[in-house]
Amino acid sequence: MIQAETLELLEWPRLCQHLATFTATKLGAMAASQLPIPLTPAETAQLLAQTQETYLLESRLAKGLSFDGIQDIGDALERAELQGVLSGEELLAIATTLAGSRQLRRVIDNQNDVPTLTELVSQLRTYPELEQEIHRCIDERGHVTDRATPKLGGIRESMRQLRDRIYQVLQSILQRQANALQEQLITQRSDRFVLPVKAPQKDAIPGIVHDTSMSGATLYIEPHRIVNLNNQMRQLLRQEQAEAETVRRLLSQQVGEVKPDLERLLAIATILDLACAKARYSLWLEANPPKFIDFANKNPITLRQLRHPLLVWQQRHEQGTSVVPIDLIIQPQTRVVAITGPNTGGKTVTLKTLGLIALMAKVGLFVPAREPVELPWFDYILADIGDEQSLEQSLSTFSGHIRRISRILQAIGESREESLKHINEGNFPVNISHSLVLLDEVGAGTDPSEGSALAIALLQYLADRALLTIATTHFGELKALKYQDPRFENASVEFDDNSLQPTYRLLWGIPGRSNALTIAKRLGLLPEIADLAATYVGGASEDVNQVIAGLEAQRRRQENKAREATQLLQQTEMLHREVSQKATALQERERELKLAQEVVIQEAIAAAKAEIAQVIRRLQQGPAAAQDAQEATAALNQIGEKHLPSRKTPAKPKPGFKPQAGDRIRIPSLGQTAEVLSGPDNNEELTVRFGMMKMTVKLAEIESLDGQKPEFTKRTQEQKSKPENTQPKTLNSQPKTEYSPIAIRTSQNTIDLRGMRVADAEREVNQAFSAAMDSGVLWIIHGKGTGQLRKGIHEFLESHSLVSHYELASNADGGSGVTIAYLC
Repeated sequence: MIQAETLELLEWPRLCQHLATFTATKLGAMAASQLPIPLTPAETAQLLAQTQETYLLESRLAKGLSFDGIQDIGDALERAELQGVLSGEELLAIATTLAGSRQLRRVIDNQNDVPTLTELVSQLRTYPELEQEIHRCIDERGHVTDRATPKLGGIRESMRQLRDRIYQVLQSILQRQANALQEQLITQRSDRFVLPVKAPQKDAIPGIVHDTSMSGATLYIEPHRIVNLNNQMRQLLRQEQAEAETVRRLLSQQVGEVKPDLERLLAIATILDLACAKARYSLWLEANPPKFIDFANKNPITLRQLRHPLLVWQQRHEQGTSVVPIDLIIQPQTRVVAITGPNTGGKTVTLKTLGLIALMAKVGLFVPAREPVELPWFDYILADIGDEQSLEQSLSTFSGHIRRISRILQAIGESREESLKHINEGNFPVNISHSLVLLDEVGAGTDPSEGSALAIALLQYLADRALLTIATTHFGELKALKYQDPRFENASVEFDDNSLQPTYRLLWGIPGRSNALTIAKRLGLLPEIADLAATYVGGASEDVNQVIAGLEAQRRRQENKAREATQLLQQTEMLHREVSQKATALQERERELKLAQEVVIQEAIAAAKAEIAQVIRRLQQGPAAAQDAQEATAALNQIGEKHLPSRKTPAKPKPGFKPQAGDRIRIPSLGQTAEVLSGPDNNEELTVRFGMMKMTVKLAEIESLDGQKPEFTKRTQEQKSKPENTQPKTLNSQPKTEYSPIAIRTSQNTIDLRGMRVADAEREVNQAFSAAMDSGVLWIIHGKGTGQLRKGIHEFLESHSLVSHYELASNADGGSGVTIAYLC
């Protein structure tokens, strides 16, 4: 009895109604509306496996499992077993149910990872021969077909011929006596063909009157000429009905013979429909599968971001308020949790949420919480929630609670006795009832001192005998039990002191304040009454409330800091991923360029080899011209040395080279050789020419044709030996102790100065610094040309206060045509 009461208190029937809306068949909806609670963990495991596998199929298949054609044929099967004759519609429903069940089995058999469902449908017997026979004898309207028996076909053929004769006679009367007829129509009354004749003209068409219209203006007359034909038609009609009934009787007998198998088929289809409904409901709830733990042996209950399923339904279908999730993390040594806090703060909702999700897990439903979802399998879920006051039964609020609690204790005693029987079998680790007890406002409805004493005694009793008890209370004495017995734990619903409203969040380890006076004023109580009541509150109680308020504020600060740290960590991880992706992309780009260069080199070598082969063929065909072959071989070697320098050990650069006017030098960054037009000046720059172009380059950017690096002047060497804190911002110079940001190029930190004068370019660079401050890097595209623009930009960067240092970009990013400025 108390278990049935608990289901009503937790609003379990309402949840079952919601589940029924996800079913596909009438039987599935009936089963969902009256969902039984499993009695053993094995039953729950079976139901949960069915839900998980159908959840997988619903996610995998485009339209999920289809239950088309499956109908409630239970009554028809009962009548068939009693040798009753089924109608054509009932027989057709049986055939479509067989076909739908066969399709279900075919879909499930084609899956390799649904063993529970595969085993379930393996018991299906769909009798395709019975289905075919029904479809042969019954058409889609439920009528017996002509091909059912030869006799029936012959009778219907005779009826068609006789009907044609009757129509011929009546058509001739219609033509001759048109003025006597109400309308040109042949109709039937009592299965006999008649004509609608005007009442004043009834003598024009002699015959038998079978009916009159409501106004009496029309008489439906059977002409004497077709009376015998109508009699013959009636006889044929009775013969047809008798033969059709014989066909349906034979089919009904075949159905009755296999009734047990068809009932099993119907039960399996209902189980599958119910499993699909659970999977669809769980998917709609965004729920996760539960894992049952041994709570009595050091496995905590873990339910994070838990939502009340009925509140979720109300939010989505009835425009309710958003659901505030709660966290339930209960340690295995805990046997009693006392939840305190303000009225309307969500204490009772917490009780109902835990009770409902325990029931949902037992019947194979997923739980609307974040993974992992871990909770025990409870033998009983027992609740005392609400007011059982009854005038009819002379029950007050207090007596109503006590009556219900007594029934709860009786059920726990029975469960504990059952547990004691299995201790020696190893099924239970301790001699307690594996029950969940939910008590709302325990000890309320009587004198507070006696009520709190009764509540303490009751909770201590339950701590010894029940697996877990959750109780809500306003008694301060119950908050102290945690510090006297390690099996007790405190929790509270949060109250926002700023908005003076509850937040519905559940806080663990901290007792709550009732805030009765604040809530009373918010609900409309006169402020002067609430203020007067505040003067009667004891000082000790106020001190305790202040301590609790301080603990709550400290917890909120810690949660805010933890939230900020989590956000910062997420941002850091995101930035790390972006940088890693860009680095990987750059490496991939470099690899692709090397491969492309290798392909070009190989093509050049192949062309050179082809040229050599042509020379050799000419040598073989004509006069000896070995010089030509030697020249071709030398050209091949020159191509290999030019394009495949990695195949040779690079010569070490030889210092001491000093370029003079007229010397030939190499510019590695451009991959060009050039002629020196003027020697290095005081800024270590020299003017060179290659092809038709002249440009100014730094001394550090050149080398001799044999790889020697240029010799720097004494001034430059002294400049390099300066202390770190006085080092100028020259090209490629960078203090070792200064952090350089990663030079990632974007549209925000890139500026193109090509074609500008130096003065205009300086203004553009100065304006671009503000946009590039976030990245810390500015990419300046000035081109190569004569080098004057680059020189002016470098002098400008040297003296700018925002620039830490600068350098030329790599060859892949533009070489000497692009400068990268690093900002302070």
